[in-house]
Amino acid sequence: MTQTHFGYQTVDEQEKAQKVAGVFHSVAAKYDVMNDLMSAGLHRIWKAFTIAHAGVRPGFKVLDIAGGTGDLAAAFSRQAGPTGEVWLTDINESMLRVGRDRLLNKGVTTPTLLCDAEKLPFPDNYFDRVSVAFGLRNMTHKELALAEMRRVLKPGGKLLVLEFSKIWEPLKKPYDVYSFSVLPWLGKRIAGDSQSYRYLAESIRMHPDQETLKRMMHDAGLERVQYYNLTAGVAALHTGVKL
Repeated sequence: MTQTHFGYQTVDEQEKAQKVAGVFHSVAAKYDVMNDLMSAGLHRIWKAFTIAHAGVRPGFKVLDIAGGTGDLAAAFSRQAGPTGEVWLTDINESMLRVGRDRLLNKGVTTPTLLCDAEKLPFPDNYFDRVSVAFGLRNMTHKELALAEMRRVLKPGGKLLVLEFSKIWEPLKKPYDVYSFSVLPWLGKRIAGDSQSYRYLAESIRMHPDQETLKRMMHDAGLERVQYYNLTAGVAALHTGVKL
């Protein structure tokens, strides 16, 4: 059986999906609170930057993959308007339920779907924009997921990948201390789960760096691929176009 990584562990590919699901089932209820604490609110700025670069216009069809608690989908739904179509999707039922309820509480009615990014249940050339924020690093076959994202994009459509990335080298040591000491402590205090947040810190280190992900997007058939480092590379936004 093929092996892959789950944080710093080596596991069977089938086992990884179950383990990642367990992490997000565990943290779903406190996900937004923990995001604010972990990033000192910076994740909201990173998402606002992504939304600005998406350039969603009225009538657009938008797919938000691994959409979690619905931050991007809510913004895209407002921009696409009543003539648009915005899908909130996630592979994790607990996260999707939280996201759906949050959208409804905001008065946003948009379709939600439990689905796997490696096997998207949408036709070719359907969406004007596809986004994935802080979800790609948890996918087992990232190259398959990227190819699927390109497949469902219309010609001229744009993919946006917001993800933790490789931090500026002089900040690496303090960032490691924060990630492997402070984050698990916060996770235990706030979400009652230190191990899930240790996995999140490890998964960031195992994720491709900025240049590697850029090449992967090119290999998936996307053009005009570029990236923007955010907060010294703690996160990066990659964009690519289907021509």
